[in-house]
Amino acid sequence: MLDSVSPALARRIALAAQGFGRASPAEPGTRALAGLLDRLSLLQIDSVNVFERSHYLPAFSRLGGYDKALLDRLTTGRRGRTVEYWAHEAAFIPRGLWPLFGFRREAYRAKGHAWGGWVAENRHLADFLVHELAANGPMRASEIEHDANERRGPWWGWSDVKRTLEWMLRTGEVVCVERRRFERVYALPAQALPADLLDAEPSHDESVRGLVELAASALGIATLADLADYWRLKRAEAAPAVRDLEDAGVLLPVTVPGWTTGSKPTPAWVHRDARRPRRIDAAALLSPFDPVVWFRPRAERLFDFHYRIEIYTPEPQRVFGYYSLPVLVDDRVVGRVDLKSDRKAGVLRVQSAWTEPSAPADTAARLVPVLERAAAWQGLGEVVVVGRGDLSPALAAELM
Repeated sequence: MLDSVSPALARRIALAAQGFGRASPAEPGTRALAGLLDRLSLLQIDSVNVFERSHYLPAFSRLGGYDKALLDRLTTGRRGRTVEYWAHEAAFIPRGLWPLFGFRREAYRAKGHAWGGWVAENRHLADFLVHELAANGPMRASEIEHDANERRGPWWGWSDVKRTLEWMLRTGEVVCVERRRFERVYALPAQALPADLLDAEPSHDESVRGLVELAASALGIATLADLADYWRLKRAEAAPAVRDLEDAGVLLPVTVPGWTTGSKPTPAWVHRDARRPRRIDAAALLSPFDPVVWFRPRAERLFDFHYRIEIYTPEPQRVFGYYSLPVLVDDRVVGRVDLKSDRKAGVLRVQSAWTEPSAPADTAARLVPVLERAAAWQGLGEVVVVGRGDLSPALAAELM
């Protein structure tokens, strides 16, 4: 008989697996940040910087204010602990996971993709770039001297040099060792990764099983769709790994009332090491690219939270704001706030703030200390509510 997990317990299992509900150190250091990176296995990268870049936010959500330079040391440079790859979207992953994506790099090499076809037809440019990196060490695309290094046409205005490097990043001919002013620094794999990682060649099935197990640990409780999405695997690709992990006792099958596909219960699994806390005490802002909410069907299933980022929505049509952040209070997502770090004025601006139907009466009181910590973390002096939304008046009153 399958174990039945209530929706409330499912939320608590998921949040505990993500590192919520634990006491945070007074001053989170390298050890706490490294532990979080190991727990999540990746930090998704995004260029939007209106409040803070997305890869910095999961640590703030779980640990509170920390020195971003410490995370930079973990994620950048030849001595860092991570390498950037297309693991979910663009993401920092622990370097030890590099071999597990060999099957994806091979798929890119074999793919008849527009970029790949273009690179194959212009192999001389790729060979030139390999030679330049071998001779000069890690470089940004803008530092490479070549007639083809002129921004033009489609592909975000990329030059042919940038376009080629980006495809080579996917195939593993180059790696990204760090970012300077958010621009990728490319290197040859041998310049950045130890030989034991470069020589490791796990099979496709071994790699997928390893990735699914990591996803299961990070998610706590999950469906097949959740497990596949964590690493952007196909569900048919992940399903055999799930069966193997279930047979091995790593994944325990459960049912969750309300988790359905059509009229049938949706199969779900709990990782054998997942905590089942009686309660979660948390108040946090979540990045739109936080694993708690990045797979929108899971966010709706867990929290009854319908979330769409509105970056690409014309301003007159936006409902909640340009870059609204979900608000977590205990084990529920109870609202969203659109924040802007106004560094020139020295204030954190709440451009809009909204509640969900499940929001408790003390949502504003729980959120204000989080906003004040966020302002301090950003080096800003105060929080100013300037926008619209049904939560804004209560926030303004709490801040008086």
